[in-house]
Amino acid sequence: MAEKTGISWTDSTFNPWIGCTKVSPGCDNCYASVSTPARSMRIVWGAGQPRHRTSAQNWKTPEFWNGQHEAFKATHGRRRRVFCASLADVFDNEVPNQWRSDLFALIDRTPNLDWLLLTKRVGNVLPMLLEIGRDRLPVNVWQGISAVNQDEARRDLPKLARIEATVRWVSYEPALGELDLFDSVMTKDGPRQLIEGLDWVIAGGESGPKARPIKREWVDLLREQCDRCGVAFFFKQWGGASATAGGCDLNGHEVKQWPQTA
Repeated sequence: MAEKTGISWTDSTFNPWIGCTKVSPGCDNCYASVSTPARSMRIVWGAGQPRHRTSAQNWKTPEFWNGQHEAFKATHGRRRRVFCASLADVFDNEVPNQWRSDLFALIDRTPNLDWLLLTKRVGNVLPMLLEIGRDRLPVNVWQGISAVNQDEARRDLPKLARIEATVRWVSYEPALGELDLFDSVMTKDGPRQLIEGLDWVIAGGESGPKARPIKREWVDLLREQCDRCGVAFFFKQWGGASATAGGCDLNGHEVKQWPQTA
């Protein structure tokens, strides 16, 4: 879909389909639902609304990137990272299983790419994989969840921890409340801190004219907790009506902190 992107924590984006349903407070001002593709194709967000599968030509793009692997690695020193479904959710209940099966077959055919999957429906991941005849994620998938506040983190991070993935990550964007990853939840194996099993945390404020404010102390807490546990931390933006694209540290300077994988 896009070889270059304004999403600063990835290299490229690929949308196998477009459309979703708002299921979280973080979805209230969803950029995807009013994006140019959604508006031009008149795609309606919501349960029971059809999702739009993108063109066969678009589906060839990741294979082209896969073939460029040596050149990309020579330039960047690592593999290309592809954020999949920036305008959708791979584990959306409204998406046909055949589409998901086709997507994971494409992921298998592109072993030189690291696929970044981000979902608000982490409870669907394992059941939906089983429905398409898979018992685990491909090794080149980094599985992430969106958690915009403590309630979402407590609900979904234990579910993420049960998924076998090369990289497990959380997107705290838009940040809508304090997120304490040292908080503990009870599991069948006893108490477990939310940060256990995490490899990467992305934090950022909401952008756009209706942006809800982020607090400095929320970011400081997460950064300090990640540093103490050796978890990669990426601060994207403060947000606001005129937020600039690109990763930045707390003084506004560009920084890219990635999980240390090849």
